[in-house]
Formats: sequence, structure tokens, C-alpha cells
Amino acid sequence: MITRLSTMGSLLRGEEMKLCQLFLQSEAAYFCIAELGELGLVQFRDLNPDVYLFHRKFISEVMRCQEIERKLNILEKEIKKDDIPICDKGDVPETPPPREMIDLEATSEKMDNELKQVNFNMEALKKTFLELCEFRHILEKTQQFFLEMQGTGVGEDWTQLAGDDALNLSIHSHVKLNFVSGVIRRDRLHAFERMLWRVCMGNVFVRQAFIDDPLEDPISGDYDYKSVFIIFFQGEQLMTKIKKICEGFRASLYPCPESSVARKDMINNLNSRVNELNIVLKQTTEHRYRVLAAAAKHLNTWKTKVKKIKAIYMTLNLFNLDLTRKCLIAECWCPVNDLERVHLALNRGTERGGSSVPSILNCLETKEEPPTFHRNNKFTQGFQNLVNSYGVASYRELNPAIFTIITFPFLFAIMFGDAGHGVLMSMFAAWMVLKENQIIAAKPRNEIFNTFFGGRYLILLMGIFSIYTGLIYNDIFSKSFNFFGSSWFASPIAKGGIYEKSMQLDPQKEYTGIPYWFGMDPIWQVSENKILFLNSYKMKLSVLLGVSQMIFGVVLSLYNHRFFGRTLNIYSEFLPQLIFLVSIFGYLNILILAKWIFYDSSVAHCAPSVLITLINMFLNKYPDSPCNLLPMYWGQRFFQTVLLITAIVCIPWMLCVKPYFLKKQQDSKDTKNKLKIIQPPVTFNNNQNAGESEVGIPMENFSELFKDQEKVAVNVENNESDKEFDLSEIIIHQIIHTIESVLGSISHTASYLRLWALSLAHAQLSEVLWTMVLQKGLTLGEKTFGGFIMFFAFGIWACLTVAVLLLMEGLSAFLHALRLHWIEFQSKFYSGTGYLFQPFSFEVILKQEFEELV
Repeated sequence: MITRLSTMGSLLRGEEMKLCQLFLQSEAAYFCIAELGELGLVQFRDLNPDVYLFHRKFISEVMRCQEIERKLNILEKEIKKDDIPICDKGDVPETPPPREMIDLEATSEKMDNELKQVNFNMEALKKTFLELCEFRHILEKTQQFFLEMQGTGVGEDWTQLAGDDALNLSIHSHVKLNFVSGVIRRDRLHAFERMLWRVCMGNVFVRQAFIDDPLEDPISGDYDYKSVFIIFFQGEQLMTKIKKICEGFRASLYPCPESSVARKDMINNLNSRVNELNIVLKQTTEHRYRVLAAAAKHLNTWKTKVKKIKAIYMTLNLFNLDLTRKCLIAECWCPVNDLERVHLALNRGTERGGSSVPSILNCLETKEEPPTFHRNNKFTQGFQNLVNSYGVASYRELNPAIFTIITFPFLFAIMFGDAGHGVLMSMFAAWMVLKENQIIAAKPRNEIFNTFFGGRYLILLMGIFSIYTGLIYNDIFSKSFNFFGSSWFASPIAKGGIYEKSMQLDPQKEYTGIPYWFGMDPIWQVSENKILFLNSYKMKLSVLLGVSQMIFGVVLSLYNHRFFGRTLNIYSEFLPQLIFLVSIFGYLNILILAKWIFYDSSVAHCAPSVLITLINMFLNKYPDSPCNLLPMYWGQRFFQTVLLITAIVCIPWMLCVKPYFLKKQQDSKDTKNKLKIIQPPVTFNNNQNAGESEVGIPMENFSELFKDQEKVAVNVENNESDKEFDLSEIIIHQIIHTIESVLGSISHTASYLRLWALSLAHAQLSEVLWTMVLQKGLTLGEKTFGGFIMFFAFGIWACLTVAVLLLMEGLSAFLHALRLHWIEFQSKFYSGTGYLFQPFSFEVILKQEFEELV
């Protein structure tokens, strides 16, 4: 129970923080930081901001860790490339001692060298295998080419590709033609032939044939479709040109014998070599798989250990080194409630390091603003993230997250307001909550799903509140349910035996006088004036809720002023803001409630307009009320005049009171400083005993006292310089604050009308989907055909409901609820100018590494 109250207090105000100084012995510093990293309750400060990163003491250890990480990342990439599952036991290993980094270096170096050797051999074997396969295809495909050349003619292809000159050249049997054969990628073949034609001026004969199976590139691992080609030509000059063109198009050339017998013998030889090479490749692949599979069992453990070691040495680089005492000096922020736990962690680290000198923890006094630390659990973290997105609370400032837990899903539900859609949203969120352990263990990499999963408790409350508001509106998939029986009844049937097509229910005659027990009467769902009724109801409800939340926000500012001792702000800001808001918009809420309570159906047509009444209050106009009725209450004109004058008086109150009293305080301080009596310096009596001052204080203690007095004097001067009084700046700030308070009260009240607008829009969209899609699908067709139509219509309606109403409309309502909290609510009491407490925590570091990978 005490722990829950402490956590609740931390969420409301934030933890009290303390700046601490640590003295760590060199041999135990590593283990002390390791214990603090496991604890995750200390945020260290950089005591070497002017020292270049590569000049710090432990940079060599950090670079060694980075090298190990680089090799492990390469290893992980190769493991994933072969689709080998990486073993994840789920248990985070303990922080290893410094000497284990040597073992990790040796292991990573061994794995890296072995992998390089295997990959080199694999690449060489694949390259040889590719050359043999290409050579074999050339020998097989060119056999037909040589048969054609040895025949009676060269065929139509020669004539088409080489022209008449090549044809005439082939007729003379005494002319010997040279040839070049090779393999080229199929997508480069057309450009290759065109280049040969232009450079060789048509004096070549090219034949080509496709290789059916794709061939693997030994470097990239991609599979390419290639073609075999053979080029017949005459002369050495053409040979030089053709080889350069082949080189430019990255074609592989192979020597092809002219003799048919030699080609057959070479094909047989190549087949045997390819078979042998296949066996060697298979064995090498299996060896590579075994190496990677063995590494996959320990990869996550190795990476976690290296990350921890690296984080420790990076943290040690933030410390100062005291060479005389052989210790490291650190400064850190720590929650006051956890100082004892930090002290115990330091003791454990000292024991692990084998140091005989204990680590020292001192609390320092500082005027620097501490970081903000709220203890959150998995339920409150999502709401805290919403607040932190606007701004982190200042130190010990009132945290809006604790109120957002209820107000945010409630305002969302007012705009969303459909019980059916709320059930679907709640079911999805409840599934994520119930399966959260399995989902966390699976580590999904979908960013959108991770966003929903992070706010699963927020979505769950949004769905539950939407069910409640949907029942209040009696809106379930745009339809109403008659749970308790309508409070309206129809008049007796007319003489014709049927009711009129359009009939008006008279509240004086056809109303029971007993309201519907819970929510909206279902009769409004079938009424033609449903929109007019809901417009008035939801608009007034939005104003009531909006003004109530704004008043609550102003009241919360009182607790901030009291906590920080800002008494002047209570009288110069809180009181006039509250009086101004209550005098105008609080009174508006009272008028709305009074109109609902005191104007029944008998005088409903004579009820005054609340908005017109408020406008007349500002214009000081009081025309005759409708139906010649008396004002809403006795003394209405006098009371509204008093409220108007009070609201007007609050404006100069906010504008002038605070600058006046601040100026008066400053004048008083200046007067006291002028009247301050400077004490004469202390003199020493030479007749005193050696080692004592004139006032009887030992010389050693006196020197320390004198140093302390100098420090106090320096602090006083710093305080006075930090708090320089500037009246013009204060006046400008107060003018801006006054304008924001006055105009903001009006604009923020109007902004809450989005609750009404989005609620009506969501209801109308839901009704359109029901009427235009599902209802038509249920009424079209008969028998089997009607069943098919109904099936597809329901599918379309369900998809549109999820895509449009749940996702798009839900996101719209979410963003508007977020704006109402950030601007209309939090601006009344929340500054959000602090910075987060970011402790040194292994858990956070490992989580951030995973999110970066995702």
C-alpha cells in the first residue's frame, strides 16, 4: 500500500532529485558502474565537456567494443542471409568482467577469419563453377554453328546480319575466317550486336543462342539469364576491336576448338569437373552452415555483453580522473528515495572489484534545475507519453498525466460515441493486453502495430468509454435499442384506420412524464427532427464539459503556486483568472442547467436563448423576454451587471498587480543592500600563540572558514547577477499572459464545440454506411441471389466500418482530444519546460538498440 501511494505521488509531482558526487576507486569503478546500470536509477553528467572524444581515457576500450560489434554485425548479416534462426533465450546475461572482453575479441576475430576464409573459398569455387558452366554451354551451343558453316551456305542469318559483303566473302572457300566465342548477359545482347555492327562496319557474322537456366553470380549471388555468342570475322585488326567491345560489355570469352572431336572430348572433361566441383561446393556450403549455426546459438549473448561493456566505458569517459587519490570522480542525478539502493549497488560493485577502499556517495547543493522523473508502469506509460509529446514537466510541477488517464478517453468517447464501434475497439485492445507477453517476446517489427501496442491500455479505456457514451446516446452501429420502453406514445388511431405519414408528437399529451431510464429515448432515432434535438443537446453538453475542465485546470494552477511558494501568483494570476472564467462561462453553464431544469414542455416555446442572454449581458441590453414572461430569476439584471463588472475588473488586476509588487520588492531589496554594514576584516595579533587567530580559532580551521566565506560571497553575487530585475520584461510578459488568459477563455470555450461537431459527424457517417450499404444489401435480391448480395454487402459494410469509422474517425477524434488537452486544459497550469530524467540503464540501452534495428 505504501509503495502504491509513493508511486502515485511520484506520478503526480515527480520524484525529488538530488545531485550526487561519487568517488570510485579505479579497480572497482567498472563494477560499480555495472551495478548502477543494472539498477537504472542514476543519470550521469559529463564532467569533461571540453575534452575531445578521442582524447578521453577509455576511448581505446570503446573502439575495441565497436570493432567487436562490427564483426558480430557482419556475422549476423550472414546468418540472416542463410535463413538460420538466431537463438533468443530471453534471459539477459550479466555484465561480464573487463577481462572477458579479451575472450570476446578472440571469439569474434576467430569467427570473422573463419567466415572470411569460407566465403573466399565459396566465391572462388562459384567463380570456377560459373566459368566451367559457361564454357560447357559454349561448346554445346556452338556445335550447331560450326555445322552450318561447314555446309553449303551460311544461312539467312549471315545475310541479314552481315550483308552482301560477308555473303560474298563466305563464297570463296580459300578464305579462312577467325572466330571468337563467349557468354554475355541477355539484356546486353541487343546493344552488343549493334555496337559490333557499327564498329566493324558489317564485316562480322554473329550467331547467338539463349541459355535456358539462370547462372549465379559468385560475387553478388544474383541469378542472371545469359546467352552464348560466336563471332566470325577476318583479320587481326577486327579481332582487337571485337575483344575491346566484349570487354566493355563485360562478356566472358572462352577458347573454342574448331575440331568436333576436340569439342566432344572437352565437353566430357568439363562434365566430370563440374560434377566434382558440385560435390566440393556442397561440402563447403555445409561447412559454412555449420559455422553460422554454431554462432547463431550465442550471437545475442555476445552482442548483449559487448553493448554492456561499451556502455560502461562510455560512461567512465564522463568522469574526472584524480591521479593523486587514484580514483574517478563522477556527478549524477538520483532520486532521493533511491539513494539507499544506489549506495548498496556501489557496495556490491566495490566487493566485485576487490577494492579495500569503499566508494563514497556525497549529496551536493546546486541551483541547477534537476531532471523530471515520474515512476510509470505499463498502464500509465502511454498517458505519460501523450503529455511528454507536448513538453516535459518542470521539476516537481504538477503532472497532467494522472488526470489524462480519465479525461482523455472520456473526451474521445464523447466525439466517438458509438457503443458498437466501442466494443470493436475494446476487443482489439483487450486482445493486445491479454497477449502482451507473447507479443513482446515475438518482437514485432511493424512500426504501426508497435504504436498501437504501446497505447493498448489507452485504446482499451477509449473503447470502454465509447461504449458508455454510445449507450448514453443510444447509438449502436447508428441504431437505437429500446431497452426500457419509450417514454412517448402515439395518439389514438384516426378514423381512417392508419396514422398520418408524418405526425407530430405532442409532449403535453403523448409523453408519459417519466424520462427514459438510461440515455436517449429511442423515439429520437426515427424522428425527422433528430438532428435539431441532438444539435442543441450535444452543443450545450460540450460547453458544460469544456468550461468544467478549464475551471479544473485553473484550480490545479493553485496547487503549483502553493507548492513552489509563489504567493504573489495566487493573488495576481490565479484569483483573477478563476473569477473571470466563472463570472462569464461558469455563469453560462448555470444558465444551461437552469434552462434544462426549469423550462418544461409547457413553457419550452417561451424559453430564452442562452447565447442571446449572454450577448445581452455584455451589451447591457435587456429586451422583453419571450411570451412576456418575467426574467429567468429575480434580480437577473443586477446579478449579471455585477458579474460583468467583476470580469472587467479582473483584466487590470491580472495586468498591473504583479509588476507593481515585484517592483516594490526590488526597491526594498535595493534599500537593504545600501544599508548593509560591511564588517571590518579580521586582524591577527602577533602576540598570540602560533597557530591561533585573534579570536581564538586555530589557524587551520580559520583558513577553512575563510574559504567557506569566500564561497558564500561568490554564491550571493551569482544569485544577484542571475536574478537581474527588468521591469519592462516583466510588464511585457504580464501583458502577454493577460491577453492569453482573457482571449483564451473565449477561444478555448468555442474550441470545445468540436466535441459536438465530431460526435454528430461520426453518427451521420455511421448512419450513411448502414443505410446506403448494409440496408440496401439486405433488401436487394431474393433467395440464393439475395444471400450472395447480403454476404458481399456485409463484407463491404464491415470493411468500411473498420477503415473509415474506426481508423479514420478514431484517429480524428484522438487528435482533437489531444489538442483539447494540450491547449485548452494544460495551458491553464502546465508549463512543460523541463527535461526528462534519462538514467544509465542497460535495459533502456538494449531496448533502444532493438528499436533502431526495427
